[in-house]
Amino acid sequence: MLSKPIAPSCCCSSLTVVPRIKLRRRYHSYQHPAPGPPFTAAESAILSASLLHVPSHGFSDAALSFGARDAGYLDISVNMLSRGVFDLVRYHLVTERLRLGDKIDFRKAEDELPEGLRNLSTPAKVRVLCMERLKANAPIIHRWQEALAVMSLAGNIPVSVSELAKLSDEIWFLAGDESHDTTWYTKRATLSAVYASTELFMTQDNSKDFEATWEFLDRRLDEVKATGSAISNVASYLDFTVHALANVLRSKNLPFC
Repeated sequence: MLSKPIAPSCCCSSLTVVPRIKLRRRYHSYQHPAPGPPFTAAESAILSASLLHVPSHGFSDAALSFGARDAGYLDISVNMLSRGVFDLVRYHLVTERLRLGDKIDFRKAEDELPEGLRNLSTPAKVRVLCMERLKANAPIIHRWQEALAVMSLAGNIPVSVSELAKLSDEIWFLAGDESHDTTWYTKRATLSAVYASTELFMTQDNSKDFEATWEFLDRRLDEVKATGSAISNVASYLDFTVHALANVLRSKNLPFC
């Protein structure tokens, strides 16, 4: 089960300027202590460099090998990555989640926010944060189905689901959510399902500036609002997402478990 939120600090930098970031943050939780960085300094160096090769080589061993060389390591050094390509996928997920708070943090005073982000309702804030996180996938969206295939492998599913839950928690936290009752859980479970289905839709979106994706996101958020974030609706979203993902991956001859 997820735990209730607190407000730790965040430290991260831009992928386009300095790809490697300090992975210090964790769950917003009273019950669980903050875990240590998920990657060592050497792993971070290789993975951050490897991400720059994903647009050309995908989430692959080749991208890892090129990244190791760029970081000053021998190709064989990628063996330190116990999960191989999945570590590259996870590195992207973790770094972009931690970077989100540096881009938009609605806990700030209104006058510290850009003019277009002031005086928004909480649902509007959640929408903005979802869009910002999804935009981080744009440079590699043509490779993201490969990442989804890797995440769908049986041994990777628990970590992938956990990271999705952490992203949902992050978004609600940055939106200023202060709930401490059972809605804390339903909000995050529902948003996880909405985000996952939207992310999958985005991989097939050929519209200008992903306009169709933002419309899809709006429809899903509106549906959640109309149903009151019911748990039964979460289950239906997850069922839709899993079946849609399976169909997409099979159509691309990618593995799905």
